[in-house]
Amino acid sequence: MENAGKLIGALVLGAVIGAACGILLAPDKGTETRKKLFKGAKDLAEDLKEKAEDSINKFRDMAEDRVDEFTRTAKNKMDHQYKSTSDKIKTDLA
Repeated sequence: MENAGKLIGALVLGAVIGAACGILLAPDKGTETRKKLFKGAKDLAEDLKEKAEDSINKFRDMAEDRVDEFTRTAKNKMDHQYKSTSDKIKTDLA
């Protein structure tokens, strides 16, 4: 999964570089070129924001799963300890 993220990042970076080169080499006025570069930078920022949000959500889901797993394990151990102690007390009192 980490490699897929690197690949996607490399593809996005390549696309941005390619678009910037195309804009810079196109025969447009300076104002038009600046507008296009600004729009490209804005689009890139939005893409990066979306990727960051996706990563945060994946991390949050993973953390929630780990907490749930820890909670289940702790509850099972406590239940086992309670049953064991209860059985011992019943045996000692009998």
